Amino acid sequence: MKKMFLLLTVLTSISSLIRAQAPVSWTSADMYHAIRKLQVLGSVLYIAAHPDDENTRLITYLSKDRMLRTGYLSLTRGDGGQNLIGEEQGIELGLIRTQELLAARRVDGGEQFFTRAYDFGFSKNPEETFNKWDKEKILADVVWVIRKFQPDVIINRFPVTGEGGHGHHTASGILANEAYAAAADPNRFPEQLQFVKVWQAKRVLWNTFNFGGTNTTREDQYKVDVGGYNPLLGKSYGEIAAESRSQHKSQGFGVPATRGESLEYFKATKGDQPSNDLMDGVDLSWNRIPGGDRVAAAIESLARNFDLLHPEKTVEGLVKLDQLMSGLPDGYWKAQKKKEVQELIVQCSGLFMDITTAEQFAVQTDSLRFNFAFNNRLGSSISLEKIILDQFDSSFTRQLEKNRNFGFSKTLYIPANKPITQPYWLEKKMKEGYFDVTNQLLIGQPNVNTAFNAFIHLNIYGEGYIMARPVRYKFTDPVKGELYQPLVVVPPVLLEPDNTTKISKNNNQFEGTLTLTGKKKGFQTFFDGVGKEQPDEVKVTYSPDKIFFDEKNKSIPVNYSIQATRDNDYHFAVDANNGRKDLYFVGMKEIRYDHVPYITYFNRATVRNERLDLKTYGKKIGYITGAGDKVPESLEQMGYEVVLLGNKELAKNNLGQFDAIITGVRAYNTHDWMNKYYDKLMKYVQEGGNLIVQYNTSNNIGPVKAKIGPFPFNITRTRVTDETAAVNILKPEHPVFNFPNKIVADDFQGWIQERSIYHGADTSGKFEKLISMADPGEKADDGSLLVARYGKGWFTYTGLVFFRELPAGVPGAFRLIANLIALNKKKGF
Repeated sequence: MKKMFLLLTVLTSISSLIRAQAPVSWTSADMYHAIRKLQVLGSVLYIAAHPDDENTRLITYLSKDRMLRTGYLSLTRGDGGQNLIGEEQGIELGLIRTQELLAARRVDGGEQFFTRAYDFGFSKNPEETFNKWDKEKILADVVWVIRKFQPDVIINRFPVTGEGGHGHHTASGILANEAYAAAADPNRFPEQLQFVKVWQAKRVLWNTFNFGGTNTTREDQYKVDVGGYNPLLGKSYGEIAAESRSQHKSQGFGVPATRGESLEYFKATKGDQPSNDLMDGVDLSWNRIPGGDRVAAAIESLARNFDLLHPEKTVEGLVKLDQLMSGLPDGYWKAQKKKEVQELIVQCSGLFMDITTAEQFAVQTDSLRFNFAFNNRLGSSISLEKIILDQFDSSFTRQLEKNRNFGFSKTLYIPANKPITQPYWLEKKMKEGYFDVTNQLLIGQPNVNTAFNAFIHLNIYGEGYIMARPVRYKFTDPVKGELYQPLVVVPPVLLEPDNTTKISKNNNQFEGTLTLTGKKKGFQTFFDGVGKEQPDEVKVTYSPDKIFFDEKNKSIPVNYSIQATRDNDYHFAVDANNGRKDLYFVGMKEIRYDHVPYITYFNRATVRNERLDLKTYGKKIGYITGAGDKVPESLEQMGYEVVLLGNKELAKNNLGQFDAIITGVRAYNTHDWMNKYYDKLMKYVQEGGNLIVQYNTSNNIGPVKAKIGPFPFNITRTRVTDETAAVNILKPEHPVFNFPNKIVADDFQGWIQERSIYHGADTSGKFEKLISMADPGEKADDGSLLVARYGKGWFTYTGLVFFRELPAGVPGAFRLIANLIALNKKKGF
C-alpha cells in the first residue's frame, strides 16, 4: 500500500504538469529562488469553498516571499457558478474552473487540491449545504488533504458565523475547524492511516476581510504586509496576485495589478493567536530533522556560490545534496525536499526531455507514434540509461553530449483495455451533492490522470535518477506557433445523440439521430439493441444498423426510432464486430478556450425520454443569445422554429415575424449593444409582440447598462435556492397559468438545483406579480415572474431558472414557458 501511495504521488505530480502549455524552463532567478526555498521547511494550507474564493495575494506572499509550501483546498470545482464566457454549466463549468485554478497556481506558486463536494449552486446556510454534501464524507476529504499535505498552519477564507454570505462559504470554515482536531485523532477516519499519518497543525487562522460591504478586520488582529516587491521575480506580490486572480475568466474576475503596502488580518480560531509571525512556534529550519544541520550547510554553500550565468556548475553539488538527504530519517520533509532538489537538477542542467505525439488522440485497438527528444543544453555529465512507457521498455546507456539533439520515434499499439482519459471524478454517476470517488488515493487530486507517462532513467554525475514526464500532443499553429495539449485516449468509435433529452407529446414514441464517429479506419460496427434504466417493452430501429468506417475521423449519422410505454433513460451501444463482443457506448465532449488547455471528457450515450402533456401556440421564436445557455435546443424540441438573434440580426430583421422574442441569460449584462435596440424591441411589444427576458445580474460582473422593460423595475439579488420550495400561484386565473396549458402545483415538482435567481422588483406599479415563494425560514418574495401589458403586447421578466430546467427535461418548465410564449395570442383578456 505504501508503494502504491508513493507511485500515485509521482503520478499526481505528473498530472499537474500535463495541462501546462509547454515544457517548463526556469530562469536563473527561478533556480536561485528555488535553492533558497530548500532552506524553508514549513507549510500552509488555505481552505475555502470555490475557485476564486482564495486570497491570491496571500498565497503569492507565502509561496514567493516566505518560501513556504503553500496549498489551496477548494472544497468544490465551482460547478454551480455562472459562466460569462460560454454556455457550459454544471460539470462542464467545473472542468473549466478546475483548469483556471491550476493556471492561477502556476502563477502564484501554490498547489491545488479539491474535495469530492459538488457545487450545487447558491446556498443560504451551512445546514442546506451539509444536507446535500454529506458532511461526514467531505470532512473526511478535508482531513485526508491535511494528513497528506501536513500544513503547519491552516488558514480559512471564511468564518463559521455566516459573514461569508454563502452557505458553502460558512461550511468551509466549519469543516476546516473540525478537521483541525479530526486530522490528529487516530479514531477519526482510521481507514486513511494505511497511507498517511495523523497530523496536528499548530493553529487555524481566519483570514478576516473587508469586501462586499462587510468588514471583519480589527486592529487587535494579527496583521502582515503582503504587498512587497521581489527583485528576483521583477514584480510585486500584488502584480503576481492580479495575474493569478485574472485566470478566473469564466467568472469575469480580471483585476488590475496593485503595488505598495497591502495588509492582511488574521484571527486564530484553533490554537494560539500569533504575536510575532504567522508561523509562531513552528521551526522552519532543517533542525526539524535529525542530522539536518549538514543539509542546511550544503544548501547555504550552493546558494552562496550559485552562478547566474552558469547554473550547470551547481548540478554536481545538487546531486551530492540529494545523496546527503538520502541519509536522513524517512519523513515528509525529506521526501518533499528531495523532490525539489531533483527538479532543480533538471532545471540547472538545462536538460530538455520531450515525449510527444503528432496526434491528439490515442485510439484503443489502434497504433500511435511517440516521439522522444533530448538535449543536454549546458553539458552536465548526464547519460540516458533507459526509458519505460507502457509496454515500451528500452535500454540505452548513451552519454548526452552538450547541446546535441538526440531523438527517436516508436510506434506503440494501444490495447483495448487502456483506460480512456476520463476525469476521475466523472467515472461514476454523481451522487446528489458530491462526486462518487471511492479510490482513497485519488481524493484531493486536482487534475485528470495523464494518459501516458514516460519514466526516464538517467545517470547524472554517477548517480541514478528516474524522471517522470507526461506524454503530450504537440503541433504548430500558424498564428500561435508551437503548442502543447493533453494526449487523450479514446475508444475506436464515439456515439453522440442529437439531444440528451427527448420530449414527446401524449406517448413515448420518439425519433432522433445518433452520430457515430470512427476514430480509426478499417472496421465495422453494429448496434446492440438499446439498454434501458427501467424495465419496459421497447421497440427500437436503426437506419442503417451496420456501419463500416473506411476513413479515420469519419462521422456517420444514424436515425433511430423508439416506441415504449413509459418515461425512461435509453443507453446506446455498438459492437466493434471483432469477435470479442467489445461494446462502445460513450460520446466525447470537447471544451476549448484560449486561456485553458483543451478539455475532454466522456459521457454515456444516453437519451432521456419525457412524455409531456404539452400544448404550444405560435411557431416562430427569436432568441437573443446571452452569456450562453441551451434553451434554444429545448424550444426546438417543443416544435418551435428558433432564430438566433445577435447584433446584426436584430438590426436587419423585421421583429414582427416572431411570435415571441426571448433573451438568453444575462443578455443585457454581456451585450452593450442591447441598449440601441431598446426602442425597436419596445415597438415590437407595443404592436402586439411578446418579449420574455430571462434573468440578468445586479452585481459588478457585467452590470446592466441598458433599459430592459417598458416600465421601470430593479433587478435584485433575491433568489430561492431550495428547488422544492412551495410555489404560491397568486393569480390562478391569469393566462400564464391557463393557456394553452393548465398550470398546477405539480408543474413545480422535479425542478433541479434551485427555483429562481435575481428576482425583479416592481418600482412602477405596472407589473403583475404572478407567483411567490421562499426558502425555508424566509419571507416570501413575488419578484420571480413579472408580467406587464404594453400596448397590444406583453413583456415578461423572469428569474425562474428555465436555463437549468429545460435541458434537464423538467415537464412543468416546458409547460410554463409554452404559456409565456403564447401570452400575446390569448384573446379576450
